Amino acid sequence: MKNNSKHSSTATRSLIALAIAGAFPLHAAMAQEAAPAVEAKAQPGQLETVIVTAQRRSENIKDVPMAITTLKGEKLDVLTSGGQDIRFLSGRSPSLNIESDYGRSFPRFYIRGQGNTDFDLNASQPVGLVVDDIVQESPMLKGFPVFDVDQVEVLRGPQGTLFGRNSPAGVIKFDSAKPVIGKTEGYATLGFGNYSAVNAEGAINLPISDTMAARVSVQSQNRDDRVHNNRPNAPTKDFEGYGDHAARLQLLVKPTRDFSALFNVHARDMDGSATLFRANIMKKGTNDIVDGFDYGTYDTDGGNKQTLKTKGASMRLRWDMEGVTLHSITGYETADFYSRGDVDGGFGAVFAPPMGPDYAGQKAFIPFPVETADVLPDHKQFTQEFRVESSNKGPLQWIGGLFYFSEDMQIDSIAYNSLAPGNPLTPDFSTQTQDTRSWAAFGSLNYTVSDKLKVRGGVRYTDDKKDFSARRLEGGKTAGPFMLDSSSTNVSWDLAGTYELDKDTNLFARIATGYRAPSMQGRLIFLWSVPSFAEAEKALSYEAGIKQDLFDKRARMSATVFQYRVKDKQLTATSGTINMNQLINADKVTGQGVELDFQANISESLRMTVGGSYNDTEIKDAGLYVQTCGNEGNTPNGSNGCSPTGVPGPFAYTQRLNGNPLPRAPKWQGNFTLRYSAAVANGEFYAYTDWAYRSTYNMFLYEAKEYKAKSLVEGGLRVGYKWDNYEVAAFARNITDKVQLVGAIDFNNLTGILNEPRTLGVQLKTTF
Repeated sequence: MKNNSKHSSTATRSLIALAIAGAFPLHAAMAQEAAPAVEAKAQPGQLETVIVTAQRRSENIKDVPMAITTLKGEKLDVLTSGGQDIRFLSGRSPSLNIESDYGRSFPRFYIRGQGNTDFDLNASQPVGLVVDDIVQESPMLKGFPVFDVDQVEVLRGPQGTLFGRNSPAGVIKFDSAKPVIGKTEGYATLGFGNYSAVNAEGAINLPISDTMAARVSVQSQNRDDRVHNNRPNAPTKDFEGYGDHAARLQLLVKPTRDFSALFNVHARDMDGSATLFRANIMKKGTNDIVDGFDYGTYDTDGGNKQTLKTKGASMRLRWDMEGVTLHSITGYETADFYSRGDVDGGFGAVFAPPMGPDYAGQKAFIPFPVETADVLPDHKQFTQEFRVESSNKGPLQWIGGLFYFSEDMQIDSIAYNSLAPGNPLTPDFSTQTQDTRSWAAFGSLNYTVSDKLKVRGGVRYTDDKKDFSARRLEGGKTAGPFMLDSSSTNVSWDLAGTYELDKDTNLFARIATGYRAPSMQGRLIFLWSVPSFAEAEKALSYEAGIKQDLFDKRARMSATVFQYRVKDKQLTATSGTINMNQLINADKVTGQGVELDFQANISESLRMTVGGSYNDTEIKDAGLYVQTCGNEGNTPNGSNGCSPTGVPGPFAYTQRLNGNPLPRAPKWQGNFTLRYSAAVANGEFYAYTDWAYRSTYNMFLYEAKEYKAKSLVEGGLRVGYKWDNYEVAAFARNITDKVQLVGAIDFNNLTGILNEPRTLGVQLKTTF
């Protein structure tokens, strides 16, 4: 294949210039502006234009006045090579973190430090998730496998107008590959890995007629157990295997040029292990793993099991009329979930020795056994949106619409007797129900002031209502039902502008507000427990940045600075000696930082991406405090309790939160990819490496030596060969096999949660 020699040599000589341009983008823009204007034409080696729908219209990402990162194509294929769940996205976009206390289900999303550590199935999150235009509100819906996806968009900052409720931190948006009329095409992949992993994925586009087409997409991810339990008579002997299967069927009907209907039916069936909570693995007084720890061993007297079934359907209708386009988007989702785990993370108890596991120099301390299961026996979500938008060519463009949301759920919390033969189910349990109804009216205006300046503004009125009930049955007695209800309204708005500095450089600025509805929590552990309630939180955010094409569109850069304030921030005081959550409001939380996205075709053979972010968050509430270390005062001499480092609170074993950062919010994050390719025989050899870094963070609201997660670097490598319509590749995820603490359970036995160890495998792919 021939090259444009001028472009190739320029790119090869410009490695240093790329770094300079990233550090001084305005200087580079001025230099380009001074050069003679050249007609923009697609050239070999140029980056493709990225089209996003962040503002509910298809637009060039450079023209959208907000911080956005997209992932698609080969990058998604690489990151999911080993059968990773949705957490593979963590750190792959600036300011994005994803973690879970449940494993492959219940992912918790954080953008710019804002998220929710709540592990209850009723938890709301300040990061919205939208899949194929349908909001996924329940945590059980948010982990749907990522396959046959056209593009992922990470929208940072409040999305309170066009995407609505419960998105004051941002939105993650998934768009599946859609059916195409008149074309038969598809792909199939088959992968094999360590721990007997077998992963299969495929899709086929089927033209039915000249007005109809269907697309069928399937995925199956399977892995054997890799952790063994040496305890005799344990209800579960092996852990961390799973079978995770999902499918999507779409039907596109387009009888006329002016009307189309897209139907979507999808389902997931996952059966595997819950996250392993490992007792006594934190070396007291440090955030190190204890000496003698073995990843492949988990000695416990509790059972472990997790199943999740979800299904849903949507109908998207579109009418193109003269000057306007009408949309109707209807969605239905349901989930059925069961997760059982040994929360104390070990065996025995202080009153039922022996207890363990023990490690060199650190004896186990299990204050009491806790083996529980959370069940979602009933869940239904219905959404309906009507939207109308202008489709003329004038300087004024607008969008207006109505949105309705309905969700009904029941959550049961049950327990097992770990010390009795067979671990029988106890008669004590808690149950909670919640019915949510919400509606909104929204509108947005885009106006082209001049050839250089475009402004946008939006507003949304939201009305939320929740009815909540919780009760506890224990020892033949009943507490409750405790009834809570809330009714709240909110007006969210945003104002933004884009200024074209030159043909390759846009400056943007945005002011936006966001809102999260009141939350209720009823995880009742004892008869004297009562539900907790958190008022609505409201966010105000400022951001400004630059989006720039460099080196004749062989490189692209986006940089953003931001600052936000959240009033009545909803936080969760988790765990403690009774393994419960309590909702609280902080008077104010602030955040500020910078974000960078950069990508470049360095030469014909080398492609690179670099991203990074700095997030400085702070809780500001002089009167707010929480218990520390599982309320260590309840144990003799603070046995195996943690080592607090923050400002003590007004009572023993408490800590003030004023000045603390948000939990699970690393200050620094970075990501890097490099792809090398070369023509070999009649095909292409390639090597692709990707790396993600995050700095330390507090696992909980308070600060302690043990609960300060270490910084983490994880990398991947994929080496392959493509020819005709075939591809064969070998891959590794977490190639350094770095295993460390990423989370904890706030009991008095230093119970930790670990990241995934190294995954190795091979993959075959064919397209047609």
